[in-house]
Amino acid sequence: MGDSYEVVIKPNRSWFYIDWRSLVCYRDLLFFLVRRDFISKYKQTILGPTWFVVQPLATTLVFTVVFGKVAKISTDGLPPILFYLCGLLIWRYFASCMSSISTTLTSNARLFEKVYFPRLIIPLAVIVSNLLASAIQLVMFLGFYFYFKYFTQLGVHINPNIYILMLPLMLLQVMAISMGVGLWISALSVKYHDFAFLTGFLTQLWMYATPIIYPMSIIPEKYRIFMALNPMSSVVEFFRYAFFGTGTINLSYSLISIGTTLFLLITGVMVFNRAERTFIDTV
Repeated sequence: MGDSYEVVIKPNRSWFYIDWRSLVCYRDLLFFLVRRDFISKYKQTILGPTWFVVQPLATTLVFTVVFGKVAKISTDGLPPILFYLCGLLIWRYFASCMSSISTTLTSNARLFEKVYFPRLIIPLAVIVSNLLASAIQLVMFLGFYFYFKYFTQLGVHINPNIYILMLPLMLLQVMAISMGVGLWISALSVKYHDFAFLTGFLTQLWMYATPIIYPMSIIPEKYRIFMALNPMSSVVEFFRYAFFGTGTINLSYSLISIGTTLFLLITGVMVFNRAERTFIDTV
């Protein structure tokens, strides 16, 4: 007769505890959720995955007309389409991740009360599935990028540099920001359902506080420190600088951005761990 054993499932008692072993053990579930999220998002639609291209392209055209032609906001000498596409490429990834993660506890409550698995699996699945969508949008962006670089006279203003090799690190920072903020909202939404309605409004305000439709260079120097407190500002500017060679890159602002990101991620995991212990009794 084989040795008997038992598995004990008990609530997490630490605010900042991540069960890495369980996350690895449940990797098959992670892959399944990634596939489910990616496929179901545009299932039974006419255009299907083409929406991943249509949406950012339509937004870019609106921005080009409204802010580029009508408002005549500076784009640092870059073609407006490339300027807005670059900003929206990273912003849409952040916004979609934050929005989906913010409903982790409330929208999956019935699933959580029936079966056990590490709750962080769902936010991680959101991060990966949205990354696949962003990869499709990146291909579209690179198509416009090479066209303007090599087939138009505006190509002289496009100067990629060695910093392009650091873009994966910037992408990791975006993941951390969206995870931290999303976990904060998810935890708060358990008790205060108002946050479910505020998320879209917060995302919209945050976009206008980030240099998506304008470059940071038009912000007076004395106010740029406040822009640096927004961790997405430095990330967007870094992306533009890496691809185009234009942008406001400042080491102090980057360090502030990284510090803010770490704060959001660490505290987000803490409040999420706190909320997941008893959220089933509250939702």
